[in-house]
Amino acid sequence: MRPVHTALAVLVAAVWGFNFVVIEIGLGHFPPLLLSALRFLVAALPAVFLVGRPKVAWKWVIGVGVALGIAKFGLLFTGMAAGMPAGLSSLVLQVQAVFTAVLATVVLRERPGRVRLIGMVVALAGIGVAAADGGASGSVLGFVLVVAAAACWGVSNVLTRKAAPPDALNFMVWVCVVPVLPLLGLSLLLEGPERDLAALRALDWSGVAVIGYVAWVSTVFGFGAWGHLLRRYPASSVAPFSLLVPVFGMSSAALVLGESVSGTRWLAAVLLVGGVGLTSLAPARAKPRTAAAGPLSAVGPPGAAAASPAP
Repeated sequence: MRPVHTALAVLVAAVWGFNFVVIEIGLGHFPPLLLSALRFLVAALPAVFLVGRPKVAWKWVIGVGVALGIAKFGLLFTGMAAGMPAGLSSLVLQVQAVFTAVLATVVLRERPGRVRLIGMVVALAGIGVAAADGGASGSVLGFVLVVAAAACWGVSNVLTRKAAPPDALNFMVWVCVVPVLPLLGLSLLLEGPERDLAALRALDWSGVAVIGYVAWVSTVFGFGAWGHLLRRYPASSVAPFSLLVPVFGMSSAALVLGESVSGTRWLAAVLLVGGVGLTSLAPARAKPRTAAAGPLSAVGPPGAAAASPAP
């Protein structure tokens, strides 16, 4: 990769890692489901009027919108609101690569090689260590919710690979439209209109900055730049930079929020990042194609799913 594009990839990883700190700050202003709804609302408007019609079937837009927007981010924000630390969340969420690999084996008929299987085992060992660290900090519920968010992310990765959108930014903008009303409805139902109205009435410049960052910087800029890199270079060249996300997430959480990083958490980080790297970057072997199975070329190159962190 050219130096300017390497710098861009590192910048996107830093933006996505710091996003967990911004979410943590935002949860002090808004209930989690309302914050998630506002994030997608601001990301979709006015961009949806500028990118043109979706370039894939609506079923893929809606499917990814539900799995990624409603399920993944709803669970992630709720888990962090339940006490899951920002830095640990940025780390645990990377287990999505294991869920993606398992789902790809079942749905996309990819046979994981020995290296990928080893990576999955190492990553799961990292999750076990992270669970011990999360349990020690008293956020077991938050930990479970973030792992569930990672599983939903895996589902959205497989759906995205099946959709094979030719324009990543166009696809992401339309995906952002799908969760807005469902998340607002869930917020009114579960968090209550009084709490939502109180948060909106108390909106200040700090809250506006949080929404602007998670919507425009993390989502629109992040995915636009990442999609640009994926159009210029193979996914195997771009994907490794996604492993920097938890590094920036844990570091920024320690610096900005004062989160302590124990030896147990560093061990979990080494195991998870190493395992995710093996799982994401080791090539998968597609099963021989049959007439019933249909073409597999549209799902993208190995590692493509992991090349789209979507924090």
